[in-house]
Amino acid sequence: MRVVFDTNVLISALLFEDSTPGQAFFFAVVQGEVLISTALVTEIHRVVYRSKFDRYINDSQREDFVLSLVESSELIHVTEAIEICRDPKDNMILELSVSGKADVIVTGDSDLLALHPFRGINILNPQDFLAIYKL
Repeated sequence: MRVVFDTNVLISALLFEDSTPGQAFFFAVVQGEVLISTALVTEIHRVVYRSKFDRYINDSQREDFVLSLVESSELIHVTEAIEICRDPKDNMILELSVSGKADVIVTGDSDLLALHPFRGINILNPQDFLAIYKL
């Protein structure tokens, strides 16, 4: 199973490993292939350093998370531009998913969830992802 995680799920997994997003992410790392792109890594790096997360994690934990994400994922070269999502920032998730031949996108973003399925790719929230794929 080839999985793309949206930034919101990845940040939740970092902050709360035992949460549903955390369980979904760690399940996918062990049982499938997590797909990333340079654009997604850049966004995660930018978001994780927002000051609102300072009370939850320090800089070392941030760096460790980004590094482990990169090391445990398959880096995909995006080959197709897509401009369909209501929120243009979310198009990079669709581009990564199509270019990486993903089976599923895991997100909490309603703009992406509204597109389920997209070109045969399931778009699920973390709870539904676990219910369907963790049989």
